[in-house]
Amino acid sequence: MEGISKKMMHGLKHSVLLAVGLCLAVSLTPPAMPEPNGAAAVARPMLEPLAEPMLAALRDGDIICRLGDRLWSQFFMDVSSTDRRYSHLGIVRVADGRATVIHSEGTAAPGEDVVKEESVGDFVQVARAVGVYRAKGLDGGLVSKTAAEYIGVPFDWRFDMEDQSQLYCTELLYAILKRIGPEIELATVRVGALNKNVIPLEAVSGSDYFDEIYTNSQSNLW
Repeated sequence: MEGISKKMMHGLKHSVLLAVGLCLAVSLTPPAMPEPNGAAAVARPMLEPLAEPMLAALRDGDIICRLGDRLWSQFFMDVSSTDRRYSHLGIVRVADGRATVIHSEGTAAPGEDVVKEESVGDFVQVARAVGVYRAKGLDGGLVSKTAAEYIGVPFDWRFDMEDQSQLYCTELLYAILKRIGPEIELATVRVGALNKNVIPLEAVSGSDYFDEIYTNSQSNLW
């Protein structure tokens, strides 16, 4: 972002991660119990091997959601109030018979917190649940083509929806829809830890603007 040095951005990133950490520390959601060897236990009821029905359902421009096992996962799951099945999303691109996912992910690794493209297998590797959604009335090819234009854009640690020079995961979809489907509205919620309005995952999974094509999640509230 113009006017923000790398040092300032690192400080902002650290502050946001600290705020999220404090938020999670006081969350009513109980933490995972430790394994006997001290490693955190992570429930993974699925995806080994990849669910064939999910792969068969994927189309160019679909929205693929996951419930992950990373720092942001619990935080963004709890941002949703009625449908907490997911914590992250990306845009499916199908080219030459190969399906990939374009998504923006905030990570602690330097240089990794950008909009990137990876295989569906890599995207769902950390998933505890997966869902596929399709925007009604939109050309999927145009959705994925527009998503590809944002590859390399930095993750939005400011969570500023008014500035698309940086994008967090659902903000990527918001930026795409502003250009090619402005009639589709994504709901927002106020997040006190960030002092911002943020787009929750249920803005897709619980919206009449999207059809649910596939899910392997058995519950709306984890």
